[in-house]
Amino acid sequence: MTVTYTIYIVDDEQSLAKGIAIGLAKDYQARSFTTAETALESMVKETPDLVLLDIGLPGMNGVDALRVIKSDYPDVVVIMITAFEDLKTVISAMKLGAYDYIVKPIQMDTLEVTIKNALESIRLRKEVKALQEQYLKENLPFFIGDSKVIQNVMEYIENVSQSADTPILILGESGTGKELIASAIHYRSPNFKGPLITVNCAAIPKDLLESELFGYERGAFSGAKSTGKKGLIEQAADGTLFLDEIGDLSLDAQAKLLRFLDSGEYYKVGGTTKSHVQTRIVSATNKDLMKMIEDGSFREDLYFRIGVVRLEVPSLNNRPEDILPIARHFLVEFGRKFGKSLTGITQEAEQALQQTQYRGNVRHLKNIIERATLVAKGPELTVEDIGVDYGNNLSILRNSQLPHSTLPALSQEGIDLPSVMESVERQYIEEALKLTKDNETKAAELLQLKYSTLRYRRRILGIP
Repeated sequence: MTVTYTIYIVDDEQSLAKGIAIGLAKDYQARSFTTAETALESMVKETPDLVLLDIGLPGMNGVDALRVIKSDYPDVVVIMITAFEDLKTVISAMKLGAYDYIVKPIQMDTLEVTIKNALESIRLRKEVKALQEQYLKENLPFFIGDSKVIQNVMEYIENVSQSADTPILILGESGTGKELIASAIHYRSPNFKGPLITVNCAAIPKDLLESELFGYERGAFSGAKSTGKKGLIEQAADGTLFLDEIGDLSLDAQAKLLRFLDSGEYYKVGGTTKSHVQTRIVSATNKDLMKMIEDGSFREDLYFRIGVVRLEVPSLNNRPEDILPIARHFLVEFGRKFGKSLTGITQEAEQALQQTQYRGNVRHLKNIIERATLVAKGPELTVEDIGVDYGNNLSILRNSQLPHSTLPALSQEGIDLPSVMESVERQYIEEALKLTKDNETKAAELLQLKYSTLRYRRRILGIP
């Protein structure tokens, strides 16, 4: 299906505006206007994809018109036209959201390249928006993907979400999106008006996990708050409690969770009074619970209780047709995050992404695109940007250094420094783990971090 773009040319030189419109007519729907007022009036009935806007217009000038367009039609791309390079005015226009600017006399070849690049960014944005509208209906969590296997998973989620209290166990490799599925279940269930509380059982010390889940009475133990504390189960009342990495629960905590699942009742740590609450328990793990049952580290009765409904999330490596839609989604996300206008991914890079083995599944792909977007010089992500050894199908970091030249420049609009720092931190941790063959103790030494700090940051950053 061929997409037709509409372009408005707004210039008080009528012959110039009409001439540009005629020159663009072979590829686009082009309309010319001599004032900003008439162009804005026309936008009410027909919103263009792109506007070529002269700065020096009679009546409402181009900068004021740009302000109105970006306020009322934020998705419209605007390219400013100026008779001379007035740097101050151009900077003002760029701050207001202009995509680019061109200087008279206008060279059609240059103009067409600028328009093509701008419209490519629109195409990518529309493509992602269409994916989001298709898979994120009513702003509810949904997977991006066209594969039959993921569609089957989502259909199954629709069915099992109808209950308000039936426990669900989500199984799958690390990084497959188990938390996203738990969220999808919650928002499709009768509990959607209640809270969704998430706890990573592996991130909480085992001696504190019981008090975090069930809460405690004042004076229950040394260091306890004088007012006591609500547990996560109580916080999730009339909603959903998502227990990620449930295989890390201690046997004592497993026994208490089993009692709660059977009766809806529990005792706070240090308490003697029963508490009762209605909440749905959704659990997830990438561990082999059957093996843990055999070695005595996980209760068999709890396994069958939390897994009244069991759902297995497919690995990204088993649904390769979903790789590019997901990659494009992350490209837009991180392009916005780092203030970069990237138009897409080169064909060679797409082929490399499709042939890469994702040890960390969707999270692994997300990390690759985040790092690639950070270092990319544009306009498209290349094989070099994504750091894929095309011949060996290995995702690697080509150098152990991140030269200053690969960092995004500090512009007048500013930069999201915490995001950049997080990306740099992730890059060095990934490289240290690669060099040490995933030995966290040695990786921590390389980075001059405490072992516990490295483990914590690895978990927080989602590094597989």
